[in-house]
Amino acid sequence: MARDTTDQTPLSSVTELTDYLAGGCKAEADFRIGTEHEKFAFFREDNSPVPYFGDASISALLKGMQAKLGWEPIMDGENIIGLGEQHGMGAISIEPGGQFELSGAPLENLHQTCKESNQHLATLREVAEPMGIRFLGIGGSPLWSYDETPHMPKSRYAIMTRYMPKVGTKGLDMMYRTCTIQVNLDFSSEADMRQKMRVSMKLQSLATALFASSPFTEGKPNGLLSWRGDIWRDTDNQRSGVLPFTFNDDFGFKDYVEWALDVPMYFIVRDSKYHDCTHVTFRQFMNGALKGEIADWQPTMGDWTNHLSTLFPDVRLKRFLEMRGADGGPWRRICALPAFWVGLLYNQEALDAADALTAGWSFDEVIALRDAVPVKGLGAEIAGKPLLGIAREVVDISRTGLKNRNRLNGDGQDETVFLSSLDEVLAKKTTLADDLLALYNGRWGGSVLPVFEEYQY
Repeated sequence: MARDTTDQTPLSSVTELTDYLAGGCKAEADFRIGTEHEKFAFFREDNSPVPYFGDASISALLKGMQAKLGWEPIMDGENIIGLGEQHGMGAISIEPGGQFELSGAPLENLHQTCKESNQHLATLREVAEPMGIRFLGIGGSPLWSYDETPHMPKSRYAIMTRYMPKVGTKGLDMMYRTCTIQVNLDFSSEADMRQKMRVSMKLQSLATALFASSPFTEGKPNGLLSWRGDIWRDTDNQRSGVLPFTFNDDFGFKDYVEWALDVPMYFIVRDSKYHDCTHVTFRQFMNGALKGEIADWQPTMGDWTNHLSTLFPDVRLKRFLEMRGADGGPWRRICALPAFWVGLLYNQEALDAADALTAGWSFDEVIALRDAVPVKGLGAEIAGKPLLGIAREVVDISRTGLKNRNRLNGDGQDETVFLSSLDEVLAKKTTLADDLLALYNGRWGGSVLPVFEEYQY
C-alpha cells in the first residue's frame, strides 16, 4: 500500500463500517482491473540487494521515477517511500525489504493492463540502469538471508517487524523476502461480492500452484515449489488464511466487518506520527481502549480503511476484492494473473461455472489443499481429484469468460492471449518453480546465481 489514509471522519457505529464496504458496489459497466506487482531490486555487479539510502538505492529509484513520471512523492517523515499519480491512476510503493511495487491504475481491459506493466518496467529500467540496478521477477528471495536484506524506513513496517514474531514463525520472511502479483476486482452488489469471494477463496490455492515460483532460499532449494505459499501458513493466522464464514450462503459485508473488528490493530496515524496499537483490537478501539493513552483517541474512517489494509486473508475485501494467492513472476505472468481472475469473475457464465465446479468443496478440503500446494504444486489433490485436471477445467472456464467479454486489441485479439503462459504450464505439467529446479540441477550446475540473469526484468 503506497499511502496510509488520513480521513478524519469520526466513527460512531459498526453500521458505518459495513456501509463503507457496501459503498464499493458499482454498475458492471464501471468494473475495472487494478493489477499490483512486486519485484526484487539487485545490483547487477554482484547480485546483492539494494539499500534504501545512497546514490544507487531504493530512494534514488523513487526520486528518478518521480522525475520521469511527475507523480507526487509520498513521504514518511523526511524519507520518500512512494509515489502517487495525482488523479489516483496508479502508485509506486516499497515493501519492507525494498521490493519495488507498482499498484496499477483501475483499467477497463487486460490489453491496457499489460501495456501499463510494460511501460512501468521500461521506465524503471531507464532509471535503474545507470545505477547498475536490475529487478528479479520470482516469488521468493533466492539468495539473501533475512539479516542481509535491507529494511525500508517506513513507520508501519517498524511496527509490523516488532509484532510479527509474536504471532507466527514466518511473518518476517513474508515481509522482507517474498514478492507477489495481485489483481483487484469489483463487485456490483452484496450477492455478487458473496459469489466472487466464495469462488476466489476456494480457488486461491490453485492460483498459488499455477504461479509457484519460489523454490530457493539462501542459495539452495528449500524443498518447496511455493515458499511464499508456505510462509502464509504461519504468518499471523488471526488476520490471514481462508475465512470459513465466506463459505456460508448468507455471508455478507457485516460478517467481514465482525471478523475484522476482532483482529488486533497495527497502528493509528495522528499528526503524521504512527502509534503502535498492536495491543488492542479494532472493536476495543471503537469502545475507547486508547482513551488516556493517545490524546486524539477517537476512531476515524481513516483508521478503519488503514486497518482493512493490514488484514491478509487469501482474498481481501475492501471496496473491491484483492486476489492474494500468487507468487511474483516474469513479465508474462504479470498479465496472466489478472487474465485468470478476470475471466473467472467478470463474466456471469464463467463465474457460475466456477461456482458449480467448486460447490462441493468443504472448508476442510480447501485448507488441506492450501497446506499441500506449497510442496506439491499441481501434483496436489482436492476432494480426491488431481489438481492438474481441475486447473485445466478452471483455465478453460476463465478462457470462456474472456471470450465472452470480447475486449479486443488493435490486432483483433481478445484477452485470452494473456492465458498463454498458463497454457504452457498445463501442457508441460510443470510450474515455473519446477523449471527453476530443473535448471538448478542441470545447466546451472547447483547454483541459484543464474536466476538473476535469466529472470530479470
